[in-house]
Amino acid sequence: MGHFSHRKFCKKRGFPFLSIQQNMEANVHIQKNGDYAADITSIKEAQVRIDSFIHKTPIMSSEYLNSFSGRKLFFKCECFQKGGAFKFRGACNAIFSLDNDQAAKGVVTHSSGNHAAAVALAAKIRGIPAYIVIPKNAPECKVENVRRYGGNIFWSEATMQSRESISTKVMEDTVGRVLYLWSYWSKSLRLTLL
Repeated sequence: MGHFSHRKFCKKRGFPFLSIQQNMEANVHIQKNGDYAADITSIKEAQVRIDSFIHKTPIMSSEYLNSFSGRKLFFKCECFQKGGAFKFRGACNAIFSLDNDQAAKGVVTHSSGNHAAAVALAAKIRGIPAYIVIPKNAPECKVENVRRYGGNIFWSEATMQSRESISTKVMEDTVGRVLYLWSYWSKSLRLTLL
């Protein structure tokens, strides 16, 4: 496989990316280890870590869609997950992976939707503050979810530069930990200290 560029991968998909040094370290690690996705050990560890906090969501099938597609289709109904999305699993895993000293000051993230709500809810369950940077153009229903889960909201412009800049400022002011979702296919949400 060709050279893996974490920065290009994230930028192309609109994900925030880590610092240049962290990108380089991640790229070297991935190139050396072929570590593109979660391994079974990390999946099992995450499952144990979050088991008591998540809903066991159903897997369903549809005879209509099966006949239409000519295949047997299965749907993992994460819309029934706490927070209404699968992102709660990753946020919960990241937040409960922190030791007590790391978690004490809280976590910082930026998102305009389900990730923001998931981080706020997981932090609420853990009993730590969540500082959420949300762009001013975010849907009101998403903002209300963050409020309902007790997230401390900071507003940004809709640009990634504004979101990251304000996230960094909030982190510096709170000495929180920054949770970046840089890839849905990463081992988990990456915990990053800026």
